[in-house]
Amino acid sequence: MNDTDTLSAAERDAVYRCIFARRDIRGQFLPDPVDEAVLARVLRAAHHAPSVGFMQPWDFLVIRDEGVRRRVHAAFTDASAEAAEMFEDERRRQYQRLKLEGILDAPLNICVTCDRSRMGPVVLGRTHQPDMDLFSAVCAVQNLWLAARAENLGVGWVSIIDPARLRAVLGIPPAIEIVAYLCVGTVSHFPERPELETAGWQSRLDLSQRVWFDGWNKRTGDESLTAHIDTSR
Repeated sequence: MNDTDTLSAAERDAVYRCIFARRDIRGQFLPDPVDEAVLARVLRAAHHAPSVGFMQPWDFLVIRDEGVRRRVHAAFTDASAEAAEMFEDERRRQYQRLKLEGILDAPLNICVTCDRSRMGPVVLGRTHQPDMDLFSAVCAVQNLWLAARAENLGVGWVSIIDPARLRAVLGIPPAIEIVAYLCVGTVSHFPERPELETAGWQSRLDLSQRVWFDGWNKRTGDESLTAHIDTSR
């Protein structure tokens, strides 16, 4: 490995900082427009995500029009009301108090899709795991999210929405899969902790209890790694 391949300690730390400071943004969006050059950099980072067979199955629908976003927001509102009824009693009331989207607050939305026919019927690396194209598109979402955080932009993933209704609003062809609907924009601040954690909805799981060695549910064999995990919180 030559010097041009090696990241400096500062560059390494910046990557980790972006990962740990990334948040799912809901109520902190500002109306300020996103600079075109910044948006282009974020989309370019998403386009450089890893993809199985280098099939690059993604497309990015940039949505600024308020009328379109209002139709998407109406679809979210209906889906969220349905979702609330799936929870019991206090959990339902807690759900109804949560801010779960920023569709109209953010200056733009981005819908990430997956074209499952791209590169033809047989794709290297997808022959035995056909969902690898979808997983690749999710990698593009993660790249976009981290690049946005590096640009001090917030991103919020809206998953409480009927895909068929979203498809109709955006005119997405039936053969194209919807992977993610994202709200993107500048923010008043980035929460110190995930909002669902702060609201008491869920806590972060203990990593040391989620790592196994040489087989499922096997915990013996590398206690030194477990010790490092415990001390790196």
